[in-house]
Amino acid sequence: MKFARSIAAWIIAGASLTLVWQLALAQVAAYPSRTVRIVVPFPPGGATDAMTRTVAQKLNDLWQQAVIIENRAGSGGIIGADAVVRSPADGYTILAATIAHAANATLVPKASYRFERDLRIAAIMGLIPLVPVVRADSEIRSLQGLVAQSSSRALNAGSSGNGSASHLGLELFKRATGARIQHVPYKGGAPAMQDLLGGQIDVIFALLPECLPHIRSGKLRPLAVTSETRSPLLPDVPTVSEAGVQGIEITSWNGLMVPSGTSSEIVATINADVGRVLSTAEMKKRIVELGFQPVTMTVAEADRFVKTDTARWARLIHDAGITVD
Repeated sequence: MKFARSIAAWIIAGASLTLVWQLALAQVAAYPSRTVRIVVPFPPGGATDAMTRTVAQKLNDLWQQAVIIENRAGSGGIIGADAVVRSPADGYTILAATIAHAANATLVPKASYRFERDLRIAAIMGLIPLVPVVRADSEIRSLQGLVAQSSSRALNAGSSGNGSASHLGLELFKRATGARIQHVPYKGGAPAMQDLLGGQIDVIFALLPECLPHIRSGKLRPLAVTSETRSPLLPDVPTVSEAGVQGIEITSWNGLMVPSGTSSEIVATINADVGRVLSTAEMKKRIVELGFQPVTMTVAEADRFVKTDTARWARLIHDAGITVD
């Protein structure tokens, strides 16, 4: 009798596990079946916010499910990332990640989460060059002029936060040229840009989407672009190499990341659908207009890209002695 009861218990347990597995597979197959939340860890109005909202609208149409944006700014993107890490690993809470998160893996070792352990990349949405910009009435007209001015008076450079692309671009520039410029971190690109326009700071190594409207309106003067080739949106602006500064090529990125426990099937769905959205002629045109470089990567390619980027900034942060200020 005991043997029979044991066999029956094993059969029931096996059936239960099979049912759970079948339900899990059904949930994956139906993804998404309800509202998806994308956490943008910066204030509204910045490059990450603009790109994510553009992609989210198209995913909303494709998925026939609401895709909402939640701005959770602070601590250079850490607050938003922590909120995603603490969410269920079911694909319904996604982080709009940037180069800042790759840098923070080294810059903020005591963060409440571990970047490479607790998050996994699902898709890269686009690449972004930086543009060192000053006000149009500034006497600084070139990168060399920026270095010279930093020797004669105190200069302040804003950024969207510690470890952000604008911060890293500034540090690369200072290391390459010996320029003495004080870093002033903000809670996002938009408030930093407001202070540059208002005269509270002198320069920003800005993301192209954030400074492009002000360049076009004549309020800001671009000194160079940090990509290896000139931007089609700023064809008359030299690259940093052409402007006489070597070794500071940098391209930021925007991507979608999920908690590391999220199933590979859901990650693959997000990747494929983001790629489908980005591949349309309409979206490519829109992304370029925003100042981004369109790009599509598989999950494996995106994973290698983020790991390589994380390692690059770890070397810079260690070698330059960059700390959270």
